[in-house]
Amino acid sequence: MKKGWKKVVTSFLTIGAVTLLGACGSGSDSEESQTVRLGVVGENNEPWEYVQDELKENENIDLEIVTFTDYRGPITALEDGSIDLHSSLTEIFMDEVNEEGGFNNTTIAYTTLNPLGIFSDKMDDVEDLEDGATVAIPNDVSNESRALLLLQEADLIEVDEEKGNMPTVNDITANPKNLQFEELDANQTIRSLGDVDIACVNNNVAVDAGFTPTEEAIFLEPVAESSQPYYNVIAAREDETDNQVYQTIVDYYQTEEVKEVIADTTDGSSIPVW
Repeated sequence: MKKGWKKVVTSFLTIGAVTLLGACGSGSDSEESQTVRLGVVGENNEPWEYVQDELKENENIDLEIVTFTDYRGPITALEDGSIDLHSSLTEIFMDEVNEEGGFNNTTIAYTTLNPLGIFSDKMDDVEDLEDGATVAIPNDVSNESRALLLLQEADLIEVDEEKGNMPTVNDITANPKNLQFEELDANQTIRSLGDVDIACVNNNVAVDAGFTPTEEAIFLEPVAESSQPYYNVIAAREDETDNQVYQTIVDYYQTEEVKEVIADTTDGSSIPVW
């Protein structure tokens, strides 16, 4: 009788130990953090740093911010799996690179419109441009087109309407001031101000260089329906657009608190569009 009782007790202890270990294992799995690598362009990423802290504290998601110095880098990195998401690119630019490279970067949310600006060290108004003035514009297809449309908006040139959002310098139909164009990498345009009369500069490039576009640009891209192709996106690989962790990251970004961070850190130069 005593020997049987001991066997029963031993069995219960064994079952209890296994159950306890199983429970501990389950709890450990649920508490494990998940790392998501987010590609961005440039060094000023305060909104994402705010989201990074919030995700870690409330969701145990480790958002690793990976910085790039050019706009194609995040697209190819997402494609080859080096990162999981990217945020810093306009949808029109991403779509263009997708088409060229056969990539499938896909928008899962919008973030901001960062208006393109015309900057100058030599004048305060685009009307002061003289004949033969030099103009620096980005040399990638979508940003070049955007710059040309901005120059048209400023009444400096006219471009072929049939080209829609994608004109090139070859599609300029009127150039009354005989402007001379210098095509540069987008992140070099702001550095060219000492050598050119005006430069069309992407918003984040200007901010990274210490400029406040809303105050220092001599002409700024207007907010209008035509600007939607230039909304910045959060993008994932095509087969991961419904990933719940990624959707949680979107939810933490698209908040009133992040709007405040954007306003404070860009002096209102970046405009939330969600």
